[in-house]
Amino acid sequence: MSVIPLAQAPLVDAAGTPHEVAVGPSRIVCAVPSITELLFDLGLGDQVVGRTGFCIHPRDAVRGVPRVGGTKTLDPQRIRRLAPTHLIVNVDENPRALVEEIARGVPRVIVTHPMAPEDNLELFRLLGGIFSREAQAQALAARFTAELEHTRAAAASCPHQRVLYLIWKSPWMTVSADTYIARTLAAAGWEAIGPPGSPLRYPSVELSKELLAETDWLLLSSEPYAFTERHAGELRSSLPSGVRTRVALVDGTMVSWYGSRAIPGLAYLRELRAALA
Repeated sequence: MSVIPLAQAPLVDAAGTPHEVAVGPSRIVCAVPSITELLFDLGLGDQVVGRTGFCIHPRDAVRGVPRVGGTKTLDPQRIRRLAPTHLIVNVDENPRALVEEIARGVPRVIVTHPMAPEDNLELFRLLGGIFSREAQAQALAARFTAELEHTRAAAASCPHQRVLYLIWKSPWMTVSADTYIARTLAAAGWEAIGPPGSPLRYPSVELSKELLAETDWLLLSSEPYAFTERHAGELRSSLPSGVRTRVALVDGTMVSWYGSRAIPGLAYLRELRAALA
């Protein structure tokens, strides 16, 4: 897998908007938890002036950064008072209408939308290029590429397994194949399945005997719903007779967070796959 040299391609975000290299220190409000962590890992922590309440990593470092609401409940007035030069958002995590309202008071809005593990390389390149952190971005890209190749090599030696990755309860909700989560699971050799024929990327699902009969593992994510061992135990005891589906808890940040956390996330998935085997 090749890494695109930072200087050889324009800096264009997921909305198709071209961006120039920021001149001097920036004032960044980040509305995406995983990207807030990435900004700190790029050495930009002192330029992050606002974050959501869900931007909790790196835990000690973000405590001093003002909150501007939740990912879906951003407060336009709080953001404007911070006078940001850049607002970083995500297609899945932040409502478009709200972002458009806030954008009227922010000079530059950077839209992100990773859909596969490989998209982390462009994310590193984009933010490293805009904020003059090319060396740090290249170092992250190299580490990520090595982890992804290692993970896929390990998956090639494992038996094919189908998993139902649950993200919510009442109703049960899962992920479709057209998501970053499903493609990340696929890198570890797990095929994410869901309700047949659903056009939704995050559909509700009935845990029917027919679907469970096709499922090797029910994976309960720690986010956005905080599944616990109690939920896992309840599911194990309620599985229909004759179904051999197994149940396990999963650290959702290690599967769904792109950016720098995707690097240890791939190692986590390899180790989890080996442990569950």
